[in-house]
Amino acid sequence: MGRISMIVWNDVRNDARVLKEAATLQSAGHKVTIFAILTPGKTPRQETLHSGVRVVRVARGFGWNIGKLRHAGNKSGRRDKGSLRKLVQIVYMTPRIFAHASLFVKMVVSRPDVVHGHDVNTLPTAWLVSKFANVPLVYDAHEISTDREGYSSFRSAVAWVEKRLMPRAAAAITTTEARAKFFARAYGVPRPLVLQNRPRYSPVERTDRIRRELALNEPWPIVLYQGNLQSGRGLTRLVDAASDLTEVYVVFIGDGKMKDELEAMAQSKGLTERVHFVPAVPLDELPSYTESAEIGVQPIENTCLNHYTTDSNKLFEYVIGGLAIVASSLPEIRKIVDTHDLGITVAPDDTKALAEGIKKLVDNEELRRHHAEKAKTAALHLNWEDQEHRLVKLYETLT
Repeated sequence: MGRISMIVWNDVRNDARVLKEAATLQSAGHKVTIFAILTPGKTPRQETLHSGVRVVRVARGFGWNIGKLRHAGNKSGRRDKGSLRKLVQIVYMTPRIFAHASLFVKMVVSRPDVVHGHDVNTLPTAWLVSKFANVPLVYDAHEISTDREGYSSFRSAVAWVEKRLMPRAAAAITTTEARAKFFARAYGVPRPLVLQNRPRYSPVERTDRIRRELALNEPWPIVLYQGNLQSGRGLTRLVDAASDLTEVYVVFIGDGKMKDELEAMAQSKGLTERVHFVPAVPLDELPSYTESAEIGVQPIENTCLNHYTTDSNKLFEYVIGGLAIVASSLPEIRKIVDTHDLGITVAPDDTKALAEGIKKLVDNEELRRHHAEKAKTAALHLNWEDQEHRLVKLYETLT
């Protein structure tokens, strides 16, 4: 068995996919180390997880307040803005370069037998380590970053990197069949192995955690959205839909750039008694929140190819949690919901249809329970354990 060095551009605490893959390979007899980013005051520089996986973190590096620089740029004359924009780019990139250099050194010193890069922002460093150590590279493409929310300014750079480095990887992995087809066609590589973002299986144990923590007094169904609160995920439409619903609680669990906007929106619409927000919770506690809801909602919008080809973590989390589902009718999502009779799919840009789909399940308890039972049955197959053998088999060919 081999030494596997994984690299990821976050602190890995809440990266369920990376943690599951690392634990699977560790259980298969490999020695896995995850090289990640330090979050000062929240994560140690080194630790060993319960799975036996070792985590080594490096600091992001130094940097100034880019927000203040941009604000200064808005006040400056037009002649100075170009220079200031270049300064902002330098300030943004410099600490990232130092962080990647630190990751490179630590990974080379670890003497890996395989390098496993998670997503395109780690691919160049992972490739360099694999070349320096003369070992195979595995590229794990979680997203289609050439057409992704928030990545428009990096699209050309991402395409340039992936086009040159993905064909040099010994193996590639991605999250859905649609994404596997895209990568194969875009870069002329063998179709990547598909490992969906499924949680580990656990029997449903209904809880009252959300009701208890939020002191919800009415016996109304809870409609749950869990995940990052970011644009393109249909979250403002979900708040709008809540205006057309009665006798239901809508609960958001997570943090993100849109949290303040969503809270202000709920307040302006007079929905604070029925729309609630819970901060992001640790991964190991999330199931107890999920299982205290009745309906899971995934209103993601068709804003980019990455969204169009997704099936999403939360969809499988709702399944494992035994929830009836209302989700956007995008191909990979619709395939899962319809195949297993998990709930209702609606047009991804139609607020009225979203509200009607939720209302149908809120008003019809028998239908809601039907889909919840179907979710419990589907959970026996749509779990991590049902597919992890593919990852182990892939590594058998590399080591």
